[in-house]
Amino acid sequence: MRPHPALLPVLASGLLLLTGCGTLTSAGEPAVPTPSAAGEEKDGIRVTGTGGCARPCATYTVTGPADGPVVTTVSFEFRAADGSVMDSVKETVPAVAPGATVSRTVTAAMVPPDSVVGGRVAIGTVRTVPAAEASAPSGPCPPSGVRVYADRGDSAMGLRVVGLHLENCGTAPLSLDGYPDVQPLDEEHRALPAVRILQGGEAIASGTGAEGPARPFTLRPGARARAGLVWRNTTEAGEPVDAPYVRVRWRPGAAPVMVVPELDLGTTGRLGVGPWKPAEGRAPAS
Repeated sequence: MRPHPALLPVLASGLLLLTGCGTLTSAGEPAVPTPSAAGEEKDGIRVTGTGGCARPCATYTVTGPADGPVVTTVSFEFRAADGSVMDSVKETVPAVAPGATVSRTVTAAMVPPDSVVGGRVAIGTVRTVPAAEASAPSGPCPPSGVRVYADRGDSAMGLRVVGLHLENCGTAPLSLDGYPDVQPLDEEHRALPAVRILQGGEAIASGTGAEGPARPFTLRPGARARAGLVWRNTTEAGEPVDAPYVRVRWRPGAAPVMVVPELDLGTTGRLGVGPWKPAEGRAPAS
């Protein structure tokens, strides 16, 4: 197979020795990424260069906003010369202090090493969560002994379902009886009071696993529970409502956790919330 013309200078030079996600010259010095053709910059994210890795990659910087440390999640699109998307990669950057700038590298793991990216790495959605409310499925157990996070969800024919997961990562049994307390938020983390919160996933659709009444149960240390967020993205008359963020309290008065389920509620204005249930495969203590 003939190499792409854009690769000929690299192949001819014979200078690149690829190691992981970094590149060394024949002299053993790190290769310098070439500037991004787009000079992409958005919401505190700036692409500073492309190339210099075994697979297509880009360096970028994240600058923390002035209103407090945040955990940032950003989507990158690696594009071919014709503008088509070759890979989409989501990166999460741990807490960045206000005004501080950190540098990172993102790699297109799904693009073959010998593929040519057209010099552009586009920034997609950027989401920021206050560090004090950030959630994660693993890592140190919060002081409360309760870990809450969301999964990537599922969708079909306009129906959306996202799971909220709770882990008792503390040392004492945990009693649950009811529904998570949820508050949809817009892109600026402002509440959306027009969204109606309905108890039970069946208020939106059946068969999602978020149905039924709340029942009391106890989670032993290490056990997990699950609740579901259910909605439709139907759009009719009116202004569609998007709520990228949801502030979750596993019970009223608990410390809040902010998750990013990307609620595209259309014009329905309704969000069904299922009760906490023991996670499958983990019998609760009685």
